[in-house]
Amino acid sequence: MAEHCNLYDRAMYYDVIFNRDVSAEVKFVRDVYKKYANAEVHSVLDVACGPGYHARAMARTGTQAYGLDLRAEMLRFADDQATKEGTQVTWLEADMRSFKLPKPVDVAFCMFDGLDCLLTNDNLIKHFQAVAANLQPGGLYLVDLSHPVEVSFSHYKKFHYSAQRDGVQVDIYWATNDPHYDLATGIAHVALELHVDDHGKKLVVKDEADERLMFPQEISLLADLSKSLKVVGWYGDFNIDQPLDHSPQSKRMIGVLQKVG
Repeated sequence: MAEHCNLYDRAMYYDVIFNRDVSAEVKFVRDVYKKYANAEVHSVLDVACGPGYHARAMARTGTQAYGLDLRAEMLRFADDQATKEGTQVTWLEADMRSFKLPKPVDVAFCMFDGLDCLLTNDNLIKHFQAVAANLQPGGLYLVDLSHPVEVSFSHYKKFHYSAQRDGVQVDIYWATNDPHYDLATGIAHVALELHVDDHGKKLVVKDEADERLMFPQEISLLADLSKSLKVVGWYGDFNIDQPLDHSPQSKRMIGVLQKVG
């Protein structure tokens, strides 16, 4: 796996920028499960959870929630925030290609391009098998990826994220090296810079990692090869009525996979 470790080791600064209201995303998870499983969500797994925004939001509504991440610093931060909120989440420091929950969940999800660190077909298949093994029969797995209008073989959009909180200003400049995806592997080497002004103390952190570009047919094929998941739907935003298409309203590429067998 390939990760932006220098960024993810700085969980507090990451949180200044990316902490947000995820209620629409949580509602979408519930709506999708109701549509494809005809049931209410009682348990979830947040894969590559980082600060655990979605796991914590689910837990606040009484849903049993697990958060899985490879970065101990992120999980410590997530646990601290959950404790402050009075919410109960079970955190697991584990590899997304091989893990075991105490018991299966209804829905798993991987948000904000968390899947792009799996660079090979073998790793993706192992990941799909691991997720399926931890789902209830008929359970769902949601994968949230960038829309092709923002990242494709011909274009990698430069992203700039900026926020301030309690005297701390944080900026992230993503794709500072003008990356391009290799046409054979679908992998790009991506650099970023984290700029921090923490009450006058300034910090610049540079980071780089490989990222994989994926498209619906590729994910569908690899899910089939896993013999454990199948794609049942594609969406363009966290809205059950928004298909994946070329319209301005289609802002993300969200796949819904269901456990088979």
